[in-house]
Amino acid sequence: MTIAIPSGTAKPNDQPIQQKPLSFDEFLSRYGGDNRYELIDGEVFDLEPTGPHEEVAAFIDRKLNVQIDGAGLPWFVLQRGLLRPPNTNRTAFRPDIAVVDRTELVNEVLWPEQSILTQGSSIKFIAEVVSSNWQNDYARKVEDYAALGIAEYWIADYAALGGIRHIGKPKQSTLSISIPVDGEYEIQQLRGNQTIVSPTFPDLKLTAEQVLRAGR
Repeated sequence: MTIAIPSGTAKPNDQPIQQKPLSFDEFLSRYGGDNRYELIDGEVFDLEPTGPHEEVAAFIDRKLNVQIDGAGLPWFVLQRGLLRPPNTNRTAFRPDIAVVDRTELVNEVLWPEQSILTQGSSIKFIAEVVSSNWQNDYARKVEDYAALGIAEYWIADYAALGGIRHIGKPKQSTLSISIPVDGEYEIQQLRGNQTIVSPTFPDLKLTAEQVLRAGR
């Protein structure tokens, strides 16, 4: 994610100005047909993914689909569908990667008409690939995804854009894996040839470097 879009315009290069925050319905009316935008606390963000960003997301997508197919799970990988937390009318996240449980979709009232999820129970896994506005991935989404009960959350910071408390000093490409413990995430930081241990996909055979170098 890169740029906050003023609620009165869709031009990503305009300077933000103070305007009335958008509701979810207003956001959906103006930006719902374009998967490059998400809404956080009434503010619209342009995701503006780069080529390397998309390569990392595509690599994760491909590897997870192999695991889903191999295990015969009733899941699928959704790229950039909207996740609207049920306790707010001014936020609609658009995860880069979300693994969705088909058996839970009967509880998603918006799903038959639009690619919108509202229940954390519908999502088994989320991955975000970091862009310049890294604070959303490392702070706000960590809190909200944990509150929604998302069982596994990856932050793939291939370009080492995050703050030093998240990726170390000097900054290094880092894969952060968050797993909920007593309602809050415990975060493991992986780099280089460290092996990924995924509770959602126990047969996944990857290192942090394989994921992070997909964008370089």
